[in-house]
Amino acid sequence: MSHSSLMMCYKHLAESSVLWKRLKKKSSPGAAVIHLAEPPRASLSARAYQTILQRILRGMVPIGGELSRRKLAIELGMSILPVSEALQRLQNEGIVETRPRKGTRVRIPTDTDVRERYVIREALESQTARLFCRTAAPADQKELLKMAKRVDLLYARCFEGVGGDPDFLYLVQDTHTRFHLRIAEVSGCLALRRILEANQVLTFNWLYYVAASRPSLPPRFHSELAEALCTRDEEVADRAMRAHIRYGLDNVINCVTPALAAAAAR
Repeated sequence: MSHSSLMMCYKHLAESSVLWKRLKKKSSPGAAVIHLAEPPRASLSARAYQTILQRILRGMVPIGGELSRRKLAIELGMSILPVSEALQRLQNEGIVETRPRKGTRVRIPTDTDVRERYVIREALESQTARLFCRTAAPADQKELLKMAKRVDLLYARCFEGVGGDPDFLYLVQDTHTRFHLRIAEVSGCLALRRILEANQVLTFNWLYYVAASRPSLPPRFHSELAEALCTRDEEVADRAMRAHIRYGLDNVINCVTPALAAAAAR
């Protein structure tokens, strides 16, 4: 699943436009705004896929939550076939699972699943960090520092009590995902970026973050990472990226385990 596909849902785009206007009034004057492009027309199954995925990423359907084909078809105003195709795609990506006599639900990962996803993420993103040092132009560095500052600002507001709004939480994670994908883009290795997306690395990080009830992060967590990448020292950048990702693992795994156990017991 490409990151660009996450933005194909028309409802999300409309909501994001309204949300950004609200956030601009609350944010500092210098805060940047991401302008979303108009999405291409999508097939029914693609629209169903985007809507279902969005509900999962927003936490509207929790880990272990059921997904009824019939109910979804009625809610989305389409037949069961495109909904089934969408759920099959999500199952192929490891996001949902279907069991005999239990139906389809958001997949409940084990501790091992969570740790392995982070191992994959660390391997891929530490390489993008090294490549960023080699290829980033001054304009790329400036852009990344600006994006990192914005991610930190959104997370800080989330921890200050503004994060109860599902739309806001979606925005936080979408902005975070864009930040990490931008590092991969600047690296110049588009194949590596595609692998990062194809392995659903950042999407699963998102899911675990939601399940863990949004554990707090240190101040300037992403800004410090961006500053390390802008040193052009590959060893410094590599260590910073690995520490960044491992901190997330230790933090999330401690918070998400009870949530996963509760979901498995249902």
